[in-house]
Amino acid sequence: MSGKIWLKSKLGFGLLAVALVTFFSACGAQQSPSTTENAKTDTSLLDKVKQRGKLICGVSGKLPGFSFVKEDGSYSGMDADFCRAVAAALFDDPDKVEFRNLSSQQRFTAVQTGTVDLLARNTTKTMSRDTAVRLEFAPIIFYDGQGMMVPANSGVKSLKDLQKKTICVKAGTTTELNLADRMSKLGIEYTPVVIDDEDALYASYAQGRCEGITSDRSQLIARRSVLANPDEHEILSEVMSKEPLAPAVINGDPKWSDAIRWITYALIQAEEFGITKNNLNTFNNTSDSTIKRFLGAEGTLGSDAGLPNDFAVRIIKHVGNYGEIYQSNIGEEFNVDRGLNELWTKGGLMYSPPFR
Repeated sequence: MSGKIWLKSKLGFGLLAVALVTFFSACGAQQSPSTTENAKTDTSLLDKVKQRGKLICGVSGKLPGFSFVKEDGSYSGMDADFCRAVAAALFDDPDKVEFRNLSSQQRFTAVQTGTVDLLARNTTKTMSRDTAVRLEFAPIIFYDGQGMMVPANSGVKSLKDLQKKTICVKAGTTTELNLADRMSKLGIEYTPVVIDDEDALYASYAQGRCEGITSDRSQLIARRSVLANPDEHEILSEVMSKEPLAPAVINGDPKWSDAIRWITYALIQAEEFGITKNNLNTFNNTSDSTIKRFLGAEGTLGSDAGLPNDFAVRIIKHVGNYGEIYQSNIGEEFNVDRGLNELWTKGGLMYSPPFR
């Protein structure tokens, strides 16, 4: 009798073991197709852009010095040139870019929905945009700060002089919150004139609807230049905030964000090496192994990132280094010193990790 019970128990445990093995095998079999399917569909945007043959870049299109549509329909500015640098790196052709003008309200949705591959629209890097909005920011390409512009004959010399006055401010930006924070801290009462459209915002200021207008200082400088009488307006010396401007892509695609990150660093590193559009060919026979790696003559830094090994050469050849882009779009155009946007070797904040 005990032998029969033992045999039944042994058979029972055996059947249980077989059932468990069958169950987990089935689970594994069910997961494999899903995993394979995800691997097939979860293609990086880097691969999609290369397959498409052009970059779709979101810009402002209304901001001189950063992205501005000229009379002939072409785009000028630092942001536009950054888009061209990415196209040059990927396609060896800076013109393989489709620019899409985006408002402040449209820009983040355009990235999240894949309407644009890259956002290069004088956008401030903040914690909430990095986390809640789910943007992945490239390195900062312009260190800015919020300022205030007023009519030169207004008698306003500081923010305190704006007590009980009206101030034009762009809706949906960090500018609006910064203004409220700063004025509250100073105990200044003011009336905000909040406007969505950038052109309408500056038109309102020019028409006298508000007694001051606030934005990034670089934007105020650029916009003042296209007012009817630029000399009749001045920008106060006070800086209300930190505004680190950086390109951005969708979060969760490390291959694409890594490519954009190192394309940005390549612009900065090229300037540090002293490599320009004009002298690029003189580095063809360099014996400096650091520069040879940077230019793709040695190693596989580019291909490791999904880029051509000579991606830095392509960028410099077609667009130039960071200093050249800054000078042609900001320095020469508006006579603005680089300040914090100078290389770290010259007292600024522009710094690239090693290409190693």
